[in-house]
Amino acid sequence: GCVRELPFVHFELCYHAPIEWAMAQGIERFEGGAQGEHKMARGLLPVATQSWHWLADAGFAEALQRFGEQEQAAVAAYEAELAARSPFR
Repeated sequence: GCVRELPFVHFELCYHAPIEWAMAQGIERFEGGAQGEHKMARGLLPVATQSWHWLADAGFAEALQRFGEQEQAAVAAYEAELAARSPFR
């Protein structure tokens, strides 16, 4: 929350300033976090991520593993769709 409205402060703090700093330091890669199309509007390409969570409940872990395996095809299709719309060639 803020005491007053500060337009675009999220993007300045989370994207613009860190990217500017990374460039000044000669850092070649900046990861803007997970997700997809909203990153492209800010000049970042979405990248695949992995979860390294450990789940204590074996049944829940197995169910989540199965879901992830089923979801992979949909995620791959979404990644291909975004790649086709990429402004970078």
